[in-house]
Amino acid sequence: MDHSLPLITTLVGGFVLAYLLGMLASHLKISPMVGYLAAGVISGPFTPGYVADLQLAPELAEIGVILLMFGVGLHFSLSDLLSVRRIAIPGAMVQMALATLLGLGLAHLQGWGLIPGLVFGLALSTASTVVLLRALESRGLIDTHEGRIAIGWLIVEDLVMVLALVMLPILADLQRGGETLRLTSVLADLGLILAKVAAFIALMIVGGRRFIPWLLTRTIATGSRELFTLAVLSCSLGIAFGAVKLFGVSFALGAFFAGVVMNSSNLSHKAASETLPLQDAFAVLFFVSVGMLLDPTILLREPLAVLATLLIILFGKSLAAFSIVRLFGHNQQTALTISASLAQVGEFSFILMGLGVALNLVPGEARDLVLMGASLSIMVNPLVFTLIDRWQTHGQKHN
Repeated sequence: MDHSLPLITTLVGGFVLAYLLGMLASHLKISPMVGYLAAGVISGPFTPGYVADLQLAPELAEIGVILLMFGVGLHFSLSDLLSVRRIAIPGAMVQMALATLLGLGLAHLQGWGLIPGLVFGLALSTASTVVLLRALESRGLIDTHEGRIAIGWLIVEDLVMVLALVMLPILADLQRGGETLRLTSVLADLGLILAKVAAFIALMIVGGRRFIPWLLTRTIATGSRELFTLAVLSCSLGIAFGAVKLFGVSFALGAFFAGVVMNSSNLSHKAASETLPLQDAFAVLFFVSVGMLLDPTILLREPLAVLATLLIILFGKSLAAFSIVRLFGHNQQTALTISASLAQVGEFSFILMGLGVALNLVPGEARDLVLMGASLSIMVNPLVFTLIDRWQTHGQKHN
């Protein structure tokens, strides 16, 4: 295969392998996601044969995250978001704290120390945007009360991870014996990023709610479908990019608020239908890019550590989320849906561990454990939902 065209070879290799292995997985009655992940493993550097571009694939996958979160925002109003703040904010914070402590405990057993353990635990505490939204969409739960709680929970996790990425260089300096970690310095950094997030949200609510619907109305008046599609893509991708570069907000969060403000336009349903095919295509590349990062030999080198990591993701996080949701007075069905939605890890975990390794905060083995835990939890997540559906159906029959 001609590697002088890295973008084309990565797209062709990713889509073709994902399709073939996704079809195989479907025929075997398992989730196509497993096939997409397997396509990534085959395309990655840890298996012989074709190797996709390791820099391009994650960037293409990020487009899928942007379009998915933009699509969710199109179905979400600000009142929906505010209606779940009382459970989403404390729930996400407590669940992330408990999962981080579990990860810290495993890191202690591995002999890594406090700071590597905190980074490792935090990486296990956050859920994948793509997997969570896929699970909710496939079951028609996006617009339900459970779906709104899960998405609000996800947004809080994204904000916490943005703050964590800002703090990692400070922790690295502390570990090297630097003097950067003073209380005033930490508070100043946190205050700055929170001010930027607040400024971005305010700009979107005040300015975006007027400008974006006006732009779509002017564009649809031209009668050109291509121009309307370009307007929608320009808003979703452009605002997401601007959110990262100008305000330090994540791509996912920027795209979500772009969708939320576009929701106020009567053309929001048309905008959603225009971006749906691209959402599906680039979301597949997300799973392929996860598989590419996976080193399967970690299963042979550290089987017990892999098992412990997977148990934290599947059971530690889920039990914490289930207990929190029940404590807030919600029914069992809502608690099960939220806990199943969060029983995996994804893109922010990879970013956090990649930066942690680059700053020498965590060993490479920790990154491999997170990647293997993420891959296995993504494979198992559809099965978790299926088991919950069957258990609830069985319970209804007996009632």
